[in-house]
Amino acid sequence: MLLAVAITALATGVPAPARAAEGAKFPDWSGQWERIGNGSFDPNKRPERGQQPPLTAAYRATWEANMAEEAAGGQSYNTQVHCLPGGMPRMMTAYQPMEVIVTPEATYIAIQFFRELRRIYTDGRDWPAQITPTFSGYSIGRWTVTGGSFDALEVETRALKGPRILDPSGIPVADDNQSIVRERFALDGANADILHDVITLFDHALTRPWTVDKTYRRVRDPTWLEDICAENNNYVFVGKESYFRSVDGKLMPTRKNQPPPELRGFDAKAP
Repeated sequence: MLLAVAITALATGVPAPARAAEGAKFPDWSGQWERIGNGSFDPNKRPERGQQPPLTAAYRATWEANMAEEAAGGQSYNTQVHCLPGGMPRMMTAYQPMEVIVTPEATYIAIQFFRELRRIYTDGRDWPAQITPTFSGYSIGRWTVTGGSFDALEVETRALKGPRILDPSGIPVADDNQSIVRERFALDGANADILHDVITLFDHALTRPWTVDKTYRRVRDPTWLEDICAENNNYVFVGKESYFRSVDGKLMPTRKNQPPPELRGFDAKAP
């Protein structure tokens, strides 16, 4: 109940951001940004149970089932293995490098992995009356100003759709897809080649908001690569069973004693 109240207050009580201050200087966030730390939701903690997510009992049971499937070689719960984008906030794990493009009207975040793109509107708009949910959501940002320069971008993201999880171990978000994500982007005070994204997730799968600090290291003279999921995805799914396609095109099991797929549809005598 308290979480529901907190989310409702957040969704209705945050004013629309003011237009960027005239004459203020935008920060230099150019280059390529590579993830620092592991690929879990909280890169500063160990993977899987080391994440210690504040899940409700029901969603903890879902997570345990996902980890058990992973341990047995399955991946049906992992949306990215199905070539679906990770969406927010998982996409900010940046499994491959990202680019941040700052303009007066919007800041764009382009991530090579799954070719995901975020548009963070900073033109002073309010929330639309109706928003079509997407994996990356709808984001509105507000710049903070220090000494005539924009030094941090505060963002709120709503209107997310599923299915989504938070990391490869299958930490779930709630089925109602009412997640709200708040972020604060800023360069590290001691190193201008380190970018922080402090993320707070409000979600009904959680007993409280969950805050993590994702950091990225800048490459100033980058080489950009292309990633096409369908080109490199060797997983094959039949129902909830996960199989693997070998280099010679043969279907292989992903766990010991895994049954072969049901071929009833290929039997002309089948009812």
